[in-house]
Amino acid sequence: MTRSVPFDSTPLTAPVTRAEVKAYTAQLRREGHLGSPVLGIVILCLVGAVFLLALGPILIAVFATILDPGGPSAIVAGVVPLVIFVGIVALAVWGITRGLGGAAERRFRLARFARANGMRWLPRQPAPALPGLIFDRGSSRAASDLIRGENPRFVEIANYRYTTGSGKNRQTHRWGYVAIRLDVPLPHIVLDATGNNGLFGSNLPLSFGRDQRLSLEGDFDEHFALYCPSGYERDALYLFTPDVMARFIDNAAALDVEIVDDWLFLYAKRDLSTLDPATWAWLFTTVAALLDKLAQWARWRDERLETVPAAGAVASGIPGAQSAGAPVLPPPPAGVAPAGRRLRRGFSWVAVVLVVAVGLYVAVTLVATVLGS
Repeated sequence: MTRSVPFDSTPLTAPVTRAEVKAYTAQLRREGHLGSPVLGIVILCLVGAVFLLALGPILIAVFATILDPGGPSAIVAGVVPLVIFVGIVALAVWGITRGLGGAAERRFRLARFARANGMRWLPRQPAPALPGLIFDRGSSRAASDLIRGENPRFVEIANYRYTTGSGKNRQTHRWGYVAIRLDVPLPHIVLDATGNNGLFGSNLPLSFGRDQRLSLEGDFDEHFALYCPSGYERDALYLFTPDVMARFIDNAAALDVEIVDDWLFLYAKRDLSTLDPATWAWLFTTVAALLDKLAQWARWRDERLETVPAAGAVASGIPGAQSAGAPVLPPPPAGVAPAGRRLRRGFSWVAVVLVVAVGLYVAVTLVATVLGS
């Protein structure tokens, strides 16, 4: 995300030609970003085969009716199901072809939008190596439609999917995220936005111990529930000064926020990398507002980290030195002590209540069944 390049959403909505889209799709295939078009042909053949297997008996009956000398009514009765079958196959082929064409145009628009804004587009990143709380859950983890910028710092905006469970309980989880690289590692801090919580509380996939909840001044608590590791409350107050809190309230109140290692993540339970100009305008404004305040976080240091005396340095003449020959202790290095690197996970009382309620319902149902028999 380059500051010197003005925001331009025109490529998201400007007319494009089929030739442009086709040429860009061919380029992606040459560069190895897309698979062979043979896959699409195989899918179409499989769809046709499924319909043939499912409607094979109908076809046999159709031709038998046509060949049966039963007069015009029999021929009509046989032709109508055949026309319906051909129509269904044609509709399926049209739908798949249109879907593939729409995906190709989407890729072209997003890539052109990224270039216009000094960034680059990537179609897919399997299992991104990011430390955020959504990235180590489930299986089939993948980010898609990644928009990356390098200046003034690394910023990535993408959609994310992972699956949990199996069989009938299999569920795909949809997220959109913004990843911003920080200058130094910071304590693990989560800002759970209250505005996007559901009926049963937080929409985040993890919960944290309530003793790690830190209340901040002003109306910040009305917008976010802030969690920081025990013992790091003063550090959180150093990072979230009133001006920083105001930026988050004004620009990111609809997003959950996580600071972990040297990353800042913004999460949404929907796609963020889309063809909607309004979504991108909001994201660019939000990121720009936060970038202006992140530089002051680079000065934070964890006093819990051990420091090594500077070689050959003595504290002679320095106020507060124990003796004239005492070694000088430099500032702590960049990093976070083990106690501050990860929040301690908790459990959701809502989930416990639901499990107990379901258990009671099953028990009552079984008892009623036994007594009734």
